[in-house]
Amino acid sequence: MTQKHVLLVDDDASIREVIQLTLEVVGGWDVQLAASGAEALEQVRDRQPDAILLDMMMPGMDGPTTLSKIRQAATGGTVPVILLSAKLSQRRDDQQLAGLGVAGVIGKPFDPITLPERISSILGWAA
Repeated sequence: MTQKHVLLVDDDASIREVIQLTLEVVGGWDVQLAASGAEALEQVRDRQPDAILLDMMMPGMDGPTTLSKIRQAATGGTVPVILLSAKLSQRRDDQQLAGLGVAGVIGKPFDPITLPERISSILGWAA
């Protein structure tokens, strides 16, 4: 089985650091980082990840806008995306996100130790 490549998009450096460490050490995955939606778009064009973890609320380009642009890019059309959210979404958001093909949502705060297992469960990856 090949190593999973995950793109993590979050504007908070401390959250990026915790998630990256957990996914690499506990999950054994290759983690690529982006601090903004614009960075994420560049990274998806350069190398298509196996999955994207995307923060909902970022300055500039928020998660849903970033996801919409990723879906429009030829290389990002089918990549599974899990949103990271510090707030429960509104019904309107749920409908918009379903239209963009979101695989799931993980609420913040989360337990870093179980995060790889939760991601694997959402995406149907073997543990």
